[in-house]
Amino acid sequence: MGLLSQGISAVSTERFLKQRAVNIAVNGHYTLPNWYDPQGKLRTFACRTTRVSPYRMMVDVPVVGKVGDSLTSYFRDFGKLDGHISDTRPGGFLLELDVSYATRERLSNKLTWLEEKQKDPAIIDLRRHPRVVPAQSHSTLTLADGAIHTCFIIDMSATGAAVSAELQPEIGTPLAVGTCVGRVTRIFAGGFAVKFVEKLNQNDLDRFIARPITGSASGAAKAVSEPDESLVEKMDA
Repeated sequence: MGLLSQGISAVSTERFLKQRAVNIAVNGHYTLPNWYDPQGKLRTFACRTTRVSPYRMMVDVPVVGKVGDSLTSYFRDFGKLDGHISDTRPGGFLLELDVSYATRERLSNKLTWLEEKQKDPAIIDLRRHPRVVPAQSHSTLTLADGAIHTCFIIDMSATGAAVSAELQPEIGTPLAVGTCVGRVTRIFAGGFAVKFVEKLNQNDLDRFIARPITGSASGAAKAVSEPDESLVEKMDA
């Protein structure tokens, strides 16, 4: 069954998993209605696809939104894509693409090419501390007061991580990403960068940084009854 042979009616996440699509991780960003920054501009959040067809895509996100929300997204390999949320799950949503047939055809061709490219050997990252995309996109941010917020990991390395979250910390803010303590060093469209106090072993990144998301799909901050005191002590040191 070809990628363009699917119907365009809205489907559930469960049904989409049975349809012809490409399991692929592509980084992007998106804006939701009624989410504004202190300057009154629509906030931009980072995101990553997990499964894509010319009609819809499953996307891991830091802020989920509601079924029916219309949004604008942009992906490195796909360009600008408008759509609306047809289903949600903890840490993600199913996006129905509201695009022309020509755009669907272009997307279908791109997906076919990317699917073939996945079979090629991985390209070696030659940077001193290569950044990797985690297998688990979500984690937690622990602040110096013990408060915990959910977050989305854009990428990570042995010395730091790029993060997107509902929270908007200032540069210099001490916090922990997963169990890794560091400080916010840079703010950029869609998120912020954290530099760790201690360098990690590259093989330990997923274990120490990524954390599976639990609870509702809201992406809101979690209340903390028993904060990790060891993390808070490291931030105060």
